[in-house]
Amino acid sequence: MTSKNPRLRADAQRNVEGIRLAALDVFRAHGLSTPLEAVARAAGVSKGTIYHRFGGRQGLIDAVVEELVAERITGIITAVGAIDDPVERFESYLRQIWLLQYDEPAANDVLLRSMPASGAVNALCEHANENAGRLLADAQATGKVRADLTAEDVWLLIWERGIIARACAEQPRDGYRRRSEYTLRGLRGD
Repeated sequence: MTSKNPRLRADAQRNVEGIRLAALDVFRAHGLSTPLEAVARAAGVSKGTIYHRFGGRQGLIDAVVEELVAERITGIITAVGAIDDPVERFESYLRQIWLLQYDEPAANDVLLRSMPASGAVNALCEHANENAGRLLADAQATGKVRADLTAEDVWLLIWERGIIARACAEQPRDGYRRRSEYTLRGLRGD
């Protein structure tokens, strides 16, 4: 009797795990659009092995995105959820998301939706956007955040900061963070 999901041989399982770990390292450092050759080189396998085991870039991204980015975004959502003040909760969320975009190219790729064919990436981005919309609504209810700011505006601000983080790789983190604070001050109500 054969199984629908036959177990991989030990060497094949080691290859799969090696590719997955290499992808985490390479994507974390250089983003999701890093050539698969770099992942294959880091894993010590051929590019064909990646295609055989994961079906290509999309399958590989889907296999690692949860560990690569989702845990970080979920951690941010959880951390800001513990903040009592709705304005500080909203601003802290944006600060942390913007710094995540600066620090981790793969997270930036997720938030910029640079892999539109990935259901896992799109679901993660949508989850982050929905959370930002809820935080915005709560902050606006205090009257301290601009009433004319929309959830789409917030998404575009996250997108813009991501483009800035990507385009200005040589800028110091502290300068990026400082300029993000200017943006946050502009979101406050009169």
